Amino acid sequence: MAATIAGSAAFRHQQPMTSILPDAAPTNWVDRYAPAALWPWLKLGRFDRPTGIWLLMLPGWMGLALAAAMGGRAPDPVLMLLFFVGAALMRAAGCAYNDIVDRDIDAKVARTAGRPIPAGQISVKQAWAFVIGCCLVSLIILLSMNWWTIGLGVASLALVAGYPFMKRITWWPQAWLGLTFNWGALMGFAAAGGAPGWPAILLYAGLVFWTLGYDTIYAVQDLEDDALAGVKSSALRLGAQAPRAVLAFYLVSFCLVLTGAWIGGLGPLFLPPAALFALHLSRQAAKLDVTDPAGALALFKSNTWAGVILVVALAVGVWQPGGAF
Repeated sequence: MAATIAGSAAFRHQQPMTSILPDAAPTNWVDRYAPAALWPWLKLGRFDRPTGIWLLMLPGWMGLALAAAMGGRAPDPVLMLLFFVGAALMRAAGCAYNDIVDRDIDAKVARTAGRPIPAGQISVKQAWAFVIGCCLVSLIILLSMNWWTIGLGVASLALVAGYPFMKRITWWPQAWLGLTFNWGALMGFAAAGGAPGWPAILLYAGLVFWTLGYDTIYAVQDLEDDALAGVKSSALRLGAQAPRAVLAFYLVSFCLVLTGAWIGGLGPLFLPPAALFALHLSRQAAKLDVTDPAGALALFKSNTWAGVILVVALAVGVWQPGGAF
């Protein structure tokens, strides 16, 4: 154990500014195309790892698609663009805030020791300025929407603020991340359809369990380091039972989403892509191996496609040949 901690510390001090962080793709656009002076800032906001942007943005698109389908129309492309930009900025702000809070823990974990703050590339004050800047631009986007969306957007800040501390007090920080990351489903529905009703609430609840599953998969990467650093995760709590638990989380997720679609009156065309979504999730659980961190990362990243499939399912639910869903 001491050797592992020492190795993590050595990794942090030897990590050059130009090196690719462990959970970023070797071909990521930041390291290949962005000016070197921007690398620490773009990596602070995790722009070299776009999977998180998609996973934060897609619930917003799902809410937009559900509200539009219930209203007999296609999702508004302008709202979809605004939710994409807002998600990218708020994810960047959230990551930077998380790194500020977790800077001492990150320094002890090999996967995170090279991040800009623990690596000494960006100061805490500079990181706070980055957070404030991203939030201000996001606020401008939020203020262009209706009051329901604005109110939900402001309320989400409490979830964002609490997330970095969850790993210190509960084995289930992944559940809190689910509450936080999928809040956009309620906001998307509100932006396109007004006050969220049961279909939107059930969609949100289903997506919380989706995140609980995929972030448990993600946490498999850090089993040893999290244990040494003294922080908690669902993967640590579940151990060898993680694959079965992930399957159970995904089953609950699918049932809740399906119920929300049924209450919302979506058409039968929702079902084929929804079944593909369920198949994708079950495949992840079947392939999860808690002794294979690289495989867990690949499974986690595949949730981008799972989310896109569900967006399509909700969007095509607008068509109702032969009557209601």
